[in-house]
Amino acid sequence: MRNEITLYRLCCAAAGAVAVLALAVLAGCHQGARSRPQRYAGRPAKEAFRRQAAEEPPWSRPEREPAQRCITEVPAQRAWEHAPEPVPDAMHFEDPGENRPADARWDRSSTFAMDVDTGSYTLCRSYLDRGRLPPREAVRVEEFVNYFDYGYAAPSPRDGEAFAIRLDAAPSGFGRDKLLLRVGIRAREADDEERPRAVLTFVIDTSGSMAREDRLGLVKRALGMLLDRLHRDDRVGIVEYGSKGRRVLSHRSAADRGAIMEAIDSLRPGGSTNAEQGLQIGYREASRAFKRGAVNRVILCSDGVANVGRTDAESILTTVGKYVAKGITLSTVGVGMGNYNDALMEQLADKGNGNYAYVDTLDEAHRVLVRQAAATLQVAAHDAKIQVEFNPEAVESYRLVGYENRALADRDFRDDRVDGGEVGPGHSVTALYELVLSNGCPSRAQSRGRGRLATVRVRYRDARCDNTREVSRTLAASDATGSFASAPASLQLAACAAEFAETLRGSRYARHGNLDDVLDVARRCREQYGNQSDVGELVRLMETARRLGGDRDGVARYDWDD
Repeated sequence: MRNEITLYRLCCAAAGAVAVLALAVLAGCHQGARSRPQRYAGRPAKEAFRRQAAEEPPWSRPEREPAQRCITEVPAQRAWEHAPEPVPDAMHFEDPGENRPADARWDRSSTFAMDVDTGSYTLCRSYLDRGRLPPREAVRVEEFVNYFDYGYAAPSPRDGEAFAIRLDAAPSGFGRDKLLLRVGIRAREADDEERPRAVLTFVIDTSGSMAREDRLGLVKRALGMLLDRLHRDDRVGIVEYGSKGRRVLSHRSAADRGAIMEAIDSLRPGGSTNAEQGLQIGYREASRAFKRGAVNRVILCSDGVANVGRTDAESILTTVGKYVAKGITLSTVGVGMGNYNDALMEQLADKGNGNYAYVDTLDEAHRVLVRQAAATLQVAAHDAKIQVEFNPEAVESYRLVGYENRALADRDFRDDRVDGGEVGPGHSVTALYELVLSNGCPSRAQSRGRGRLATVRVRYRDARCDNTREVSRTLAASDATGSFASAPASLQLAACAAEFAETLRGSRYARHGNLDDVLDVARRCREQYGNQSDVGELVRLMETARRLGGDRDGVARYDWDD
């Protein structure tokens, strides 16, 4: 009996020791988790480019505070004030690479198709608003730049052209001894009352993933906004797809708003995602309702995921291309964070000669579908291309900032068989180039270089007369502004948007910059723009990225192949 009591006491003592040790270990782990820096150790390998969305970017500040402390400094109105939202899962992006400098002596021309998409900016905004930095693959620099209205003048009706070109240049403001050239293009305006009638086919994703974050609810409200902008002689049809596609409403007059909204409101999420069948039925309905001379457009509202039927992008894109040749275009409206395919939604819009927009809030839906309704529902120019020819006597090298997935061969500029971009009335397009001048730094360029710097040409097929036209404009070296500070506020704003995007994607060309310098310029732009909401929002996003990522010491710590 005595032995049993002794054994019992020994077991109790051992259990107590184990419990104390476990508590000590847990306390140590907790303390370590609070104090351990959340960053990459050393210089990451190139595989860091393909990190998942959950990982931090390699330009995180080496000695920054843990994420918990950074987040408590975020303004109280943000939803993720106390902790970031869960990392979005299954986000699909494609990295288009990065343009490198070209030697103007051997390659004096840069050619690309126009692009007015802005989906990358709003998608990255959603990441930042959730307390997360976007993965570098999500950042397309030109879509950051093109999100903002720079106030370009539209072409005069007397000129009969679809586009007006604005050129200006100034020394780069962010630590690089280069000249920044801006190519600004504005499409002619169009009176909404005079636009051609529209035949729209809404193809709406109602798969199970659309129940997340009330994605389908956002789509319903967004389409309701668009309906309010339609004319009585416009026509609307509705197709939905989950595991299978089906026609919900045959085309009818937009004046029958009650029936159209009733059909939209009846949609419920569930099932798999047969995007291929949904688009096939949508195109079939659009073909039946096709009106010559009208805007015949399919509008796909989806999170871009396809997991039933033919799910590869090439198969779906081939179908889209066939209907473009028949006069039916495709625009895409993306929604959702997590289980979202940005790459497919952008490719579909590009192949479908339409626009890609990512809608994360009702305000963004209003911006895309109401404020820009004219540009969404009609086209000013088809197959629009830009070619910039540099004078090698004045320009040693140049680099186009962004537009990597819109690049064209120089010989394709005047080949009208090669597809360009579709641009709606009132749309503007901005492209930035970094130049190294032959006669030295930008400050000496004005005193020495009095010749031609570059000639910009725009080629397009006019939507009014279906004739191919070309317009050009030249910028002299002497036209460059003497300093970045004295450059127009709109040029400074475009430079801020581009530098911010290149910082987020860890560009080698931003590694010597400083995000604080960009913020200073952006804040001055906000004042000059009278606290315009879009510019104020850009400042806020930069401040958020600064908190999340820390100082950009050495920015991108990559092992580059030069």
